[in-house]
Amino acid sequence: MQRGQESPDPVKVRTLPVQVAAHLTRRIVSGGMEDGRAPSELDIAQEFGVSRVVARETLKILASLDIVDVAQGKRVVVRPPAEWDYLSPLLIEWLPTEIVGELLQELHQMRVLLEPELAAMAAASASDEALDRLRGEIDRMSALEADPNAYLEVDHEFHMEICRAADNRLLDRIMYSARWLGTASRRITNEAPAALRKATADHTEIYEALVARDPDRARAAMRKHLANNSNLLAEKEQQTRRARRR
Repeated sequence: MQRGQESPDPVKVRTLPVQVAAHLTRRIVSGGMEDGRAPSELDIAQEFGVSRVVARETLKILASLDIVDVAQGKRVVVRPPAEWDYLSPLLIEWLPTEIVGELLQELHQMRVLLEPELAAMAAASASDEALDRLRGEIDRMSALEADPNAYLEVDHEFHMEICRAADNRLLDRIMYSARWLGTASRRITNEAPAALRKATADHTEIYEALVARDPDRARAAMRKHLANNSNLLAEKEQQTRRARRR
């Protein structure tokens, strides 16, 4: 596959409750709900011509994403957007592009806070087996620089291997929970010219610091890698803004 060429995404088949939940979420985001009141089960059934069962499942989906509060005998209310589950792949799929862009910037802030320290911890605690696996990921990256989609998966696994090597279960789950946003971010940064070649060089530098068992060097190498990613995200955002103005 040539550089920059992407295979088509698989067709996503969504159930009726998910489709209705998506529609309602977009309406909420656009300010289409008055006084913070969300439609009831009956309202949904009547508006969309669906059964009460479908309407009930729709509200369960919205509640599971912390978008609404559903209490027996009370009206359904919209929760503050700051409290929504932004780590859910469903919610990310439904949000407008500009909000996803903001979330990617916030993801980068989170990574800057966590990943340099995870790399430093891994430098002190990684087993020989973990280092061997990281070496294998580096080799795969080098071989996949012309295939952004496949590279993305290996890139994610490299960072998760470092997280596992740091041996902190809570931090591991935090990083894993953000994987959907991480995938969206990597899709953007991988588009830049020579981005994958530079990423492989960054990952190799991180790996070499881990092999040297040097926490300070590993921390610095991870910070450098994340700074490079931040620059690519900023460049993409500038391109998007220029395109909108045109």
